[in-house]
Amino acid sequence: MSIEINNESGDAVDEETLVALATHVLGEMGIHPLAELSLLIVDENTMADLHEKWMGEPGPTDVLAFPMDELRPGGGARGDSESPAEPGLLGDVVLCPPVAARQAAEAGHSAADELELLCTHGILHLLGYDHAEPEEHKEMFGLQAQLLASWKEVRSPR
Repeated sequence: MSIEINNESGDAVDEETLVALATHVLGEMGIHPLAELSLLIVDENTMADLHEKWMGEPGPTDVLAFPMDELRPGGGARGDSESPAEPGLLGDVVLCPPVAARQAAEAGHSAADELELLCTHGILHLLGYDHAEPEEHKEMFGLQAQLLASWKEVRSPR
């Protein structure tokens, strides 16, 4: 996997852990080992500009995903159980640490945990998952929970 991370936020973020998490998520999803992903960490003003420009909504948000290749669950750069799919440029996941920190405080966990959740969420969007409909929501959030649980096991084996 080629995962590029660029922290333009001015906030201290554990970039190494986010890259390791992204590698884990892509591996668990059967993504071709030559696939490329970009993680961009931005401040609130930059995120607000992106949110307005691309989503038509005011103010900063926690995560945005900008897919590069057309992907749908089961297609594109996703693999099957027998062999990895073709490599591809997955796209960009944009994270905003200040928004993540506020959400983490409300949820009662660390900002680092929130960034890991948001990174996983953004990657799933790049892979074609969505949560607009109840069935999609159930599938995406269930998969997100499984990926984060397996990540926690890898990080702190018994």
